Amino acid sequence: MEIEKNNRMNSLFEFYGALLTDKQHSYLELYYGDDYSLGEIATEFDVSRQAVYDNIRRTEASLEEYESKLHLLANFQAQNEAVGDLVRYVKSKYSGDPKLNELLARVADQAAR
Repeated sequence: MEIEKNNRMNSLFEFYGALLTDKQHSYLELYYGDDYSLGEIATEFDVSRQAVYDNIRRTEASLEEYESKLHLLANFQAQNEAVGDLVRYVKSKYSGDPKLNELLARVADQAAR
Protein backbone atom coordinates (compact mmCIF):
# COMPACT_ATOMS: atom_id res chain seq x y z
CA MET A 1 0.00 0.00 0.00
CA GLU A 2 2.83 2.39 0.84
CA ILE A 3 4.44 1.87 -2.57
CA GLU A 4 1.12 2.56 -4.30
CA LYS A 5 0.71 5.79 -2.33
CA ASN A 6 4.27 6.86 -3.15
CA ASN A 7 3.71 6.14 -6.84
CA ARG A 8 0.43 8.04 -6.83
CA MET A 9 1.93 11.06 -5.06
CA ASN A 10 4.87 11.10 -7.46
CA SER A 11 2.47 10.95 -10.41
CA LEU A 12 0.27 13.70 -9.01
CA PHE A 13 3.39 15.75 -8.30
CA GLU A 14 4.44 15.37 -11.96
CA PHE A 15 1.12 16.78 -13.14
CA TYR A 16 0.40 19.41 -10.51
CA GLY A 17 3.78 20.27 -8.98
CA ALA A 18 3.87 23.63 -10.74
CA LEU A 19 0.73 24.66 -8.82
CA LEU A 20 2.42 24.23 -5.43
CA THR A 21 4.22 26.86 -3.42
CA ASP A 22 8.01 26.70 -3.36
CA LYS A 23 7.95 25.21 0.16
CA GLN A 24 5.32 22.60 -0.74
CA HIS A 25 7.27 21.72 -3.86
CA SER A 26 10.52 21.35 -1.94
CA TYR A 27 9.03 19.26 0.86
CA LEU A 28 7.31 16.84 -1.51
CA GLU A 29 10.31 16.57 -3.79
CA LEU A 30 12.54 15.70 -0.84
CA TYR A 31 10.01 13.39 0.83
CA TYR A 32 8.74 11.43 -2.16
CA GLY A 33 11.39 12.03 -4.78
CA ASP A 34 14.57 11.88 -2.73
CA ASP A 35 13.25 9.67 0.12
CA TYR A 36 14.19 12.10 2.88
CA SER A 37 12.72 11.46 6.31
CA LEU A 38 10.56 14.05 8.05
CA GLY A 39 13.42 14.71 10.44
CA GLU A 40 15.90 15.29 7.62
CA ILE A 41 13.57 17.75 5.93
CA ALA A 42 12.94 19.50 9.26
CA THR A 43 16.68 19.89 9.78
CA GLU A 44 17.16 21.15 6.21
CA PHE A 45 14.53 23.88 6.66
CA ASP A 46 15.09 24.55 10.39
CA VAL A 47 11.49 23.73 11.34
CA SER A 48 9.88 21.09 13.51
CA ARG A 49 9.23 17.57 12.28
CA GLN A 50 5.53 18.18 13.00
CA ALA A 51 5.54 21.26 10.76
CA VAL A 52 6.97 19.19 7.91
CA TYR A 53 4.44 16.42 8.51
CA ASP A 54 1.51 18.84 8.53
CA ASN A 55 2.73 20.59 5.39
CA ILE A 56 3.17 17.33 3.51
CA ARG A 57 -0.31 16.09 4.52
CA ARG A 58 -1.93 19.37 3.45
CA THR A 59 -0.01 19.28 0.18
CA GLU A 60 -1.08 15.69 -0.49
CA ALA A 61 -4.68 16.78 0.06
CA SER A 62 -4.17 19.68 -2.36
CA LEU A 63 -2.80 17.35 -5.02
CA GLU A 64 -5.78 15.02 -4.58
CA GLU A 65 -8.12 18.01 -4.81
CA TYR A 66 -6.51 19.15 -8.07
CA GLU A 67 -6.89 15.65 -9.48
CA SER A 68 -10.54 15.42 -8.39
CA LYS A 69 -11.26 18.58 -10.35
CA LEU A 70 -8.95 18.30 -13.36
CA HIS A 71 -8.51 14.51 -13.81
CA LEU A 72 -5.16 14.90 -15.59
CA LEU A 73 -3.66 11.75 -14.09
CA ALA A 74 -6.78 9.65 -14.64
CA ASN A 75 -7.05 10.83 -18.25
CA PHE A 76 -3.36 10.13 -18.85
CA GLN A 77 -3.69 6.62 -17.43
CA ALA A 78 -6.83 5.90 -19.48
CA GLN A 79 -5.15 7.19 -22.63
CA ASN A 80 -2.09 5.02 -22.06
CA GLU A 81 -4.27 1.98 -21.41
CA ALA A 82 -6.24 2.59 -24.63
CA VAL A 83 -3.05 3.01 -26.66
CA GLY A 84 -1.65 -0.17 -25.12
CA ASP A 85 -4.81 -2.06 -26.10
CA LEU A 86 -4.55 -0.67 -29.61
CA VAL A 87 -0.88 -1.64 -29.91
CA ARG A 88 -1.60 -5.20 -28.79
CA TYR A 89 -4.53 -5.53 -31.19
CA VAL A 90 -2.63 -4.18 -34.20
CA LYS A 91 0.38 -6.39 -33.47
CA SER A 92 -1.83 -9.47 -33.25
CA LYS A 93 -4.01 -8.72 -36.30
CA TYR A 94 -2.00 -6.43 -38.58
CA SER A 95 1.66 -7.09 -37.80
CA GLY A 96 2.52 -7.20 -41.50
CA ASP A 97 1.31 -3.67 -42.27
CA PRO A 98 4.40 -1.44 -42.01
CA LYS A 99 2.52 1.85 -42.50
CA LEU A 100 -0.03 1.01 -39.80
CA ASN A 101 2.75 -0.02 -37.42
CA GLU A 102 4.65 3.20 -38.14
CA LEU A 103 1.56 5.31 -37.46
CA LEU A 104 0.82 3.35 -34.31
CA ALA A 105 4.39 3.85 -33.08
CA ARG A 106 3.96 7.60 -33.54
CA VAL A 107 0.69 7.56 -31.60
CA ALA A 108 2.24 5.49 -28.80
CA ASP A 109 5.23 7.83 -28.66
CA GLN A 110 3.01 10.90 -28.35
CA ALA A 111 0.83 9.25 -25.70
CA ALA A 112 3.89 8.46 -23.59
CA ARG A 113 4.89 12.13 -23.37
